[in-house]
Parts: sequence; structure tokens; C-alpha cells
Amino acid sequence: MRPSKAKDPRAAGPPSAAHRACPPAFAGPAGRRPADSGPVGLPFEPGPEQDAEDAEPDLDPLGTSDPHVIDRDVPAAVGRVLERLMAERVARATALDPSFGQDVATRVARFTLDGGKRTRSQFTWWALRACGGGTAEAEAALNLGSALEVIQTCALVHDDVMDRSARRRGGPALHADVTAQYADRVPPAQGARFGEAVAILAGDLALAWADDIVADTVLAPGVRSRVRDLWSAMRTEMVAGQYLDLQGQATSSRSVARAIRAACLKSALYSVERPLALGAALAEADAATTRALCSAGRCVGMAFQLRDDLLDVFGDPARTGKPAGSDIRAGKPTYLAAVAQARADAARDHRAAVVLRDSLGRADLSDPELDEVREVLVGTGARDLVEEKIRRLVAQGMRHLDGAALPGHGRPRLAQLLRAAGGASPEADGLPVPAGTEDGMPASLLLAVTAEGAIR
Repeated sequence: MRPSKAKDPRAAGPPSAAHRACPPAFAGPAGRRPADSGPVGLPFEPGPEQDAEDAEPDLDPLGTSDPHVIDRDVPAAVGRVLERLMAERVARATALDPSFGQDVATRVARFTLDGGKRTRSQFTWWALRACGGGTAEAEAALNLGSALEVIQTCALVHDDVMDRSARRRGGPALHADVTAQYADRVPPAQGARFGEAVAILAGDLALAWADDIVADTVLAPGVRSRVRDLWSAMRTEMVAGQYLDLQGQATSSRSVARAIRAACLKSALYSVERPLALGAALAEADAATTRALCSAGRCVGMAFQLRDDLLDVFGDPARTGKPAGSDIRAGKPTYLAAVAQARADAARDHRAAVVLRDSLGRADLSDPELDEVREVLVGTGARDLVEEKIRRLVAQGMRHLDGAALPGHGRPRLAQLLRAAGGASPEADGLPVPAGTEDGMPASLLLAVTAEGAIR
């Protein structure tokens, strides 16, 4: 394995002025904003610059390219990089125009820093480590992990606008927050539209920032080509999956095959497989190893999406950060809903079919009516089937991982991360374990939605 020639941050000189001027909102080892830091609408005011010799010495052990140190807390290491990258970009945006910096750039930065479990960036890191990558690739891996977190901001902000979701991560969605900030200055008839328009710009800005981070990452020529191709494919897949999701909502599609394809494009590839492939690319893993990791990622990524579908209906809103049943009310073409519809039709269960037809896509669905949908999802066996599918997909993903020739020490941590992402243990999510069922659909159907060799 050849080193990727990533720069050593310890030799990069003193931090930039933008980094030194990082506002209190970005403080904290994992990028969390203090509870008393004020609302997002507060002005972004960079502090005075310090002379390099007067700057506070960097004693944070996560400010190193030593992979063994980073191993101890990957999310915190990524958070540290994100703090620097976001502070630099907010400073530039604020220099262009203070209101743009405050209303758009600062919101993008805070959304990125204040939420999320850094799952995608952890996949990249642990794939790198499992494939034998180390010090030479550490900075590049953290940068790419940061870019994944920023492009996730783009996806979620736009998703909330398209779904008209007012809540995200336990707080107001970005467009709702903008609308509230300008409630006393923008007429109500225009306020919601203004908030949505700003959120679209914020998502666009996040995408531009993510692309810039990838472009600025120092990589060996061969590695750069692989990373560029993976990043380009992932962006297109993400948009395609979102389109299929929207199309399914608009056309009331209940096709199982269509639901699988949308879930794979929107979640399995983007959330797990591509981040793993990026880590393997940084380590210059061979084709066989990369294929095994990507197959594991696709299985687990599908399980991840199926678990998310279940949690939307049956999970605790206090833990999911969004209202229960939002997918049902939005009429999303989930695999769970498609299976329930197919089983109701096959059993000629008229009542179940009517409940699904009359409930899916109804924004004003009441809680008692949502309970009826839950009863149908359980009564048709759809919930049990999806639980079984999750277990089978995670197990198959682990078999792919076991078959990979991984020279690095990161295999156990990668396996642990994959199992957690797949949600193989429903009890951890507060859901009872249903009796196992088998619908006769081979897991291979879930995996055959895109060309296997497309990303190699």
C-alpha cells in the first residue's frame, strides 16, 4: 500500500485567522453549541485576531495525525476539523455580507456542528484503518469525513423543505427557524416561502462547501482519481434517490421494487457503501477488498434504511428527533408501506387496504388514525417481515466483511459500527422483538438495484 501523501497538520503552521476567530457557537470538543449560546439568529462577530505567539497553544490530543489517538474518539476528531473548516467559511461569507454570513452561512455551520452521530465519517475512518491506512492518510480521511458531514447537511435541509417538515434533530428545521426569525418583518403570506427559499440556498451552500473540502484535500494522483469518481457518483445517487422518493409520494406508488431502489440510492449507497469505499480508496485497497467492503456496506445500508422506516412509525419521537408517523403523513413510498399494501392485497384484507389507501399521504392524519395504520402494519405481518429482513441483511453484511482480506487492526471496530448502523438489535431502539417471519424474497433482490461494479 502506497501512502497517500496527506499533509501532517502538525507541520501546517499556526491556525488561520478565521480559525482563531472561531465564535463561541463553535466551541466544544465535538462541535456542540453551548445551551446558553443564544438563538441561531444572533450576529456572527469574529473576535480580534491574535499574534501567532500569543495564540493559545494547541494541546488537544485530537489535533494530531496519530491514527491511534484519533481511534479513541473519531467523532471528536472529525468535529475538530469541522470546527476549523466551518469557521473559515463563515468568516469568508460574513466578509461578503454580514446578513448572508449570519442568516445562511452560520446556520449551515451550526446545523453541521450541532447534530448527527458522525456515522458516515466513522465508516470512512474505520474502512481506512481496516485496510491498513495510518498516519499518511489520517488528515485526508478526516477531511473527507468532514465533507460527508457537510453534504449530509445539504441533504437534510433540502429534505425538510421538500417534506415540509418543521422539526429536525429535536429542534426547528432550518427553513422554519428562518421563518420564525423574520416573522415580525416579513408578511405571513410570504414568510414561509422566504424561509424555504433561504433553506434551499443554505443546502446549496453546504453542497458547495463539501465539494470544496474534497477538492482541497491533498491526495496522491491515483487516489485522487478514485476519490473524485466515488464522490461524483455519490452526489448523483443521492439526488436520484431523493427524486424517486418524491416521485413515489406524488404518484402514491406502492411498488416494493421501487421502494427498494429508492432506499438503496438514497440511503444504502450514500450512508454506508460510499463512505466505506472512500476509506478503502484512501488506503489504496485492492479491488477484491473494496468489493467485499462495498457489498457489506450495501447490505447494512439497506438495513439502516429499513430500521429508519420502522422507527418513524413505531419509535419514540424524543429519540428520533421528529414526530412519529411523518413518513406516513407525507405518503413516502417506504418498503414497510409497500410490503403492507402487497400483503393486504394478497390476503384480500379489504379493511387493511382501505386504511392504508386513506391514510398514506394525509398530512392531517390524527394520532388515533395513525394507531390504525400501526395496527395494519402489525396485522399484515409487514412489521415482522421488515424486522426479519433487517436481521438477514445485517448477517449477510457481516459475512461479506468476514470474507474481506483486511490487513489493518480496524476490522472489529468496523464490524461493530456496521452492526450498530444496521440496528440489528431492536431492543436498543425501544422496539420489541417480533416473531421471525420469512416472505420468501431473497436478500439478493435487495442488493441487485444498482450495478455491482459501478463504483470499483
